[in-house]
Amino acid sequence: MSKFKSNNVGGNGNFPLNNINGRVNFNLKGVRYTKEENKASIGDKSEALIGELDKMSTINNVGFTKSEFELGLTREELEKRTHKDYLTTKKMLAVDAPEYIALEDGDKEALKHLTKAAARIDKIEMMLDDHNNLAFKDYLEREIAKGNEEAKLTKILFDAQKGIFALDRDSNMIKLAKGLEPKKGIGVYPDDLSREEFHSILIKMLKENKVDEVSKILNQRSVVKRDGDELKAIDYVDYFREDFEYMADELEKAAESSTNADFNEYLKLQAKALRTADPMLDGYADKKWATLQDTPLEFTITRENYSDEMTESVVENPELKNLLDKHGIVPVSKDCLGGRVGIVNKKGTDAILNVKKYLPLMAKNMPLNDKYVQNISADKESKQTMVDVDLVGVYGDVGEYRAGITLAENLPNDDKLSVSKLDGGRRNVYHRQIRLITSDDAKEKMQKRLDAMLNPELHKYYNDEADHWFTVGHENGHSLGPKSGTEGLGKYKSIIEENKADMVSLAMLDVLTEAGMYTPEQREQIIVTYAADNMMMAKPTLSQAHRVRSVMQNYYFIKEGAITISPEGVLDINMDKMVPTAQKMLKEIIEVQLSGDFDRGEKYVNDYFVWTPQMDTMAKNIKKVSKTLNGKVESPLADKLLSE
Repeated sequence: MSKFKSNNVGGNGNFPLNNINGRVNFNLKGVRYTKEENKASIGDKSEALIGELDKMSTINNVGFTKSEFELGLTREELEKRTHKDYLTTKKMLAVDAPEYIALEDGDKEALKHLTKAAARIDKIEMMLDDHNNLAFKDYLEREIAKGNEEAKLTKILFDAQKGIFALDRDSNMIKLAKGLEPKKGIGVYPDDLSREEFHSILIKMLKENKVDEVSKILNQRSVVKRDGDELKAIDYVDYFREDFEYMADELEKAAESSTNADFNEYLKLQAKALRTADPMLDGYADKKWATLQDTPLEFTITRENYSDEMTESVVENPELKNLLDKHGIVPVSKDCLGGRVGIVNKKGTDAILNVKKYLPLMAKNMPLNDKYVQNISADKESKQTMVDVDLVGVYGDVGEYRAGITLAENLPNDDKLSVSKLDGGRRNVYHRQIRLITSDDAKEKMQKRLDAMLNPELHKYYNDEADHWFTVGHENGHSLGPKSGTEGLGKYKSIIEENKADMVSLAMLDVLTEAGMYTPEQREQIIVTYAADNMMMAKPTLSQAHRVRSVMQNYYFIKEGAITISPEGVLDINMDKMVPTAQKMLKEIIEVQLSGDFDRGEKYVNDYFVWTPQMDTMAKNIKKVSKTLNGKVESPLADKLLSE
């Protein structure tokens, strides 16, 4: 995978019909959704009725949604979680931002259309994320209109995390609606589909030689519905046709005024891909996007698969796995969709591009590099572009503030056709407004955190900018190592991939310092900043790939004597052991990836996903000085452009 998350503390009858994206949704008015109570009330009977009607409707792709809910958090909890001490704010570009004012008029006009296209992804991603998100959003808006203060506070959290469910920085699942639970199949599989039934249906379909349909069900870009006693896949382009057409129209309008020919070519290719259900069209758009380097504007539709735990479960069923292997079907989890709009920062981009000349050296120094093909070649020009971007707006998957928010991305991922079939390159995009800590208040909070958990003698090495350097290494690390064959790792694939990217960044420090990319002082700053930022406020869940890998690294480095955490919860670092330990861990990770073996991946994660008493003590120390649980994004320039 390729996302790097910021953990930065600074900063039918009588039912009314709604036609959404070509689907007919029936709203059962007046039903109070109180599933937890489990009483023989009209609400419970209606709940059962909705379930039966939903099953009956799926052949024609008709879905029943609830219109009434019960808020999941108390007034006290809502007031706490929406307070500025607990809900941090990341601010995107202002209306009068110099970066915007300096744009040519044509690019300003294009930016308006790009923002409108990206903003529509919020709606689409909410549908992919959970079946109830849009209905709950409508419910909150109705309640707010009635003067419901709890609904108003809930809406703040809903808009921040862009959905009903989110894990906070304490790894607690925040449920904004009572009686609902997050699903393994998020919003892309039937709400009532269990893992066991899913496997059983696929086995039956494969035995009946319905190979093509199973292949569509297990690909990245389909919403799955019931079809009698089977399942049917609907391509995203067909399922979200109305919204995708709107986005395509806006991209084509942007291409009419944007001043950059390469960028305009990409926008037209992306618009075409939004109109026709052909994965190769996305491949051509991705390939062009990955070549963009000298453009004034940034626009991306991100497609990454971290959240769907249903698709990746198929490799855990031996009978099903054998049938999939027999028919050459490689299951890939469903993509979540995000949108990013921004203005390319030339100065920041020039600094980041400095790393490009070192990529072949990094590829040459990857462990076991004679046993696999990687995206970066050790002996030719790297197909890798890089930009630093001032953000106008982040939407959908990119803008979900759930414990952390996306700091940078390396795309397209290896499962995309531009990489696997078209020999395309990769592109790194770094988010300036997410990473920058500029206010005195944010800097003071960071210092309090260091005081609570880091040996005072090491404070002089901590450097906010070093976190950015490490992130650059992490993102390029995704382009190094095995290019394919890791799908068999199932639910552990993302954890292991994120672990690899971190270890690439750290393991290459000595090589890059010797080559002149870093000074010895910068090397020490990166080591200390990495180690300090890797410490967390709570043990994560296995669904949090970016955080699980941090616990694994911390435990591994403790075992190797590279770091120690005192009984009082204070971190100390052995500078001489950090890079060799990272190199050792990186080699082990590559071996696991090359195996493609689920059991081996599971054992590797379980062996090192260990939360020690010392880690727990440190977490408590951090929580005493850092109250932040989640965050939100404010986008004044984007809001203005959307209103025009």
